[in-house]
Formats: sequence, structure tokens, C-alpha cells
Amino acid sequence: MSLLSSELIWWITVIDVPALSGLFVLIWRTRRESEQAIRHLREVVETRNSQLREGLAAFKLEVAKNYASITDMRELEVRLVGHLLRIEAKLDKTAMKTEALGAWRGRDRHPGDHK
Repeated sequence: MSLLSSELIWWITVIDVPALSGLFVLIWRTRRESEQAIRHLREVVETRNSQLREGLAAFKLEVAKNYASITDMRELEVRLVGHLLRIEAKLDKTAMKTEALGAWRGRDRHPGDHK
């Protein structure tokens, strides 16, 4: 039994302890590298997030400065509709006058006229 226990102790000392120590070191390094990678990614994401926010704020400012407001567009629409209605009314009057003139000319024509 002492032979078995001395072989077992030798096996644990020579093989198992160094293997487990190596595994522990690999796991520890992998964890440290993962934490560093996560920290780096967090910094990159925060930087890009702040850049996007600044860009969006600049775009909103540009839109506010350079584009018409909704009230301006409504006023323009009201003016355009008013002008179009006046043009339509004038066209209706002109069409009615032309129709009346055509009817009047047709009434004054004699069968022998060729105008």
C-alpha cells in the first residue's frame, strides 16, 4: 500500500499539480484579457455615442436654421390656394363669356354668311 500511495503522491506532484497550475494561469490570463477587451469596447462605444449625439445636435440645429417651419408652410399653402381659386374663378368667367359670345354670334349669322 505504501507503494500505491507513493506512486499516487508522485503522480499528483509531477503531473496533476503542474497541469492544474497551468490551467489556472490560462484561465486567469483569459479573464484579464476579456476584462481589458470589454473595457476597451465600452470606451469605444461611449466615444462613438457622444460623437453621434453631437452630430445629431448639429443636424437638428441646421434643420432649425435652414428649413421652413410648419406654420410658414401652412401660410404658403393658404396663399397658393387663394391664388388658385381666383385664377379658377377668372377662367370660369372667361369660359362663360366665350360661350355667350359664341351663342350671340350663332344667332346673328344668316344662312348665307361665311365667317
